[in-house]
Amino acid sequence: MVSQTVDLLRSELPLEQGSVVLGEDGETGLVLVDIINGFCTVGAGNLAPREPNEQISSMVEESSRLARLFCDKKWPVLAFLDSHQPDKPEDPYPPHCITGTDESNLVPALRWIEKEPNVTIRRKDCYDGYLGSFESDGSNVFVDWVKKNQIKTMLVVGICTDICVLDFVCSTLSARNLGFLKPLKDVIVYSRGCATFDVPLHIARNTKGAMAHPQEMMHHVGLYMAKERGAKIVDQVSLGGKEEP
Repeated sequence: MVSQTVDLLRSELPLEQGSVVLGEDGETGLVLVDIINGFCTVGAGNLAPREPNEQISSMVEESSRLARLFCDKKWPVLAFLDSHQPDKPEDPYPPHCITGTDESNLVPALRWIEKEPNVTIRRKDCYDGYLGSFESDGSNVFVDWVKKNQIKTMLVVGICTDICVLDFVCSTLSARNLGFLKPLKDVIVYSRGCATFDVPLHIARNTKGAMAHPQEMMHHVGLYMAKERGAKIVDQVSLGGKEEP
């Protein structure tokens, strides 16, 4: 039944995906959204997968591969890390990714980027990395990153496709359209480098306060809505003429 519903969704909301070849001009930036233990590592917290999940594992693998390629080329990378204070809940979700816990740290496959000179780490306390980049003086770490590195193309990967990735992409596109992010032109979401969580309907019905969140459907919806806002959705990425599998 679930697979039939997903097929119906895809037929009613068809999503054409392209491919992208990123040039060697250094004008491309990579954004990693919340690829942390609390969302990706089995059993790591209230919002972590309860068992190994193919979509999440694939996302981590693809994101790690891209991060390595970007770092090898010394291209700019920005990593958002969801990090909350214990006295500031993020409804409707249970406590998660509390600052100072391993939940809010990068997954083991990406911990190495913390020592890379081309990588900027930004801990945020909200869904949206754009809003979560504001400092108390009104400056914005993400905006400064785009302008400092003269980023014209931005490649986005991470979790969750339909929540933090989508919120960040939508805010970024609005800011770009208003001229706040010059010289940014293109926002590209790599579908194979994104993932979301899975709460089947039968689980939600038997869990107080839970909402159904079928993984494949919500992943598709997140990508569709990002494209609807103006993002480019791709399932193939090539760097320097080398196509990623």
